[in-house]
Order: sequence, then structure tokens, then C-alpha cells
Amino acid sequence: MAERNLTLLIGGARSGKSSHAEQLVRRYPAPWAYIATAQAYDEEMRERIALHRAQRGDGWQTLDAPLDLVGAIEAVPDGRPMLIDCLTLWLTNHMLAEHDVAAECAKLVQCLSKPRGPWFVVSNEVGQGIVPDNALARRFRDAAGRLNQQVAAVADSVILMVAGLPMKVK
Repeated sequence: MAERNLTLLIGGARSGKSSHAEQLVRRYPAPWAYIATAQAYDEEMRERIALHRAQRGDGWQTLDAPLDLVGAIEAVPDGRPMLIDCLTLWLTNHMLAEHDVAAECAKLVQCLSKPRGPWFVVSNEVGQGIVPDNALARRFRDAAGRLNQQVAAVADSVILMVAGLPMKVK
């Protein structure tokens, strides 16, 4: 039977979350699923997305899921190693679309609680800085914190990334 577990990789911006997650996924035989939640709203973001795809190289099947993350996860075959990058961009997309964030998060956590292979999820830790000065940013910070807690609760392991170094939390 194939390995079935969920690993959450969390940390600040440019902490090494994505590259470490990719290394962990590559420990398994290809093909690997990469579920991308970013949307290219401008040229700089389009360039970042293209660079990330090129750096990943061969062996990756990329699925874009800026909103329907559960649907993308369900489309990945059983047993396939999967990387979701990242939850905070997905959350941002739902908040900007004025969706029911609590309901979307509940569906996602339910899905993640039953991994069908080695799954790795990247998310940003956004609650260690100053309190944002506007209501939307505070709502985002609070929603991201709640989502991260919920995913960590169902994860088999949690890795905190600090300056490119993985620290096992769970």
C-alpha cells in the first residue's frame, strides 16, 4: 500500500518552504503533482510563475487551482506524491472573491485530513509581525492563522522553515 500522510511546511516569506517541499517530494518516484494556487495579475507575477515552473523541471504535473483546490486535489491519482503551493495565496484568492472563507477552509481541511498519498502543503506564517493597520489585512492574518492551525491539527508532520533550515514541530 502506498504511503499516505500529510506534511505542512510553514514559515515566513523566502524561508525556503517551497524548495524544501520540492526536495521532500522528489524522494518519491515521479510523476509528482504540483498544485499551484497563484494567479498572474501582473507581469512580475507571470515571470515568477514561469521561473518556478522552469526550476521544477521534468517529472511534475502542474495543476492550477487558484480557487478549486479541493477539486484539484481530488483529480490527483491515489498514491501520487503531491505538493500544494500555497495555502495563503489560495486563501487570498477566496477573500478577494468575497467567498465564504470559513466554508472553503472547512472543505479543504476535510479533504486534507484523508491523504491518498504523500502530500506536502506549503503555507505562510503571517502572524508573527505587527498587527496590520487595516481591516482587510487583519481579517486575512486571522483567517490564515486559523487555517494553518486547522491544517496542522490534521497533518502527520509540521515543519517550520527558518532561514532555509527545517525545524520539525510535529
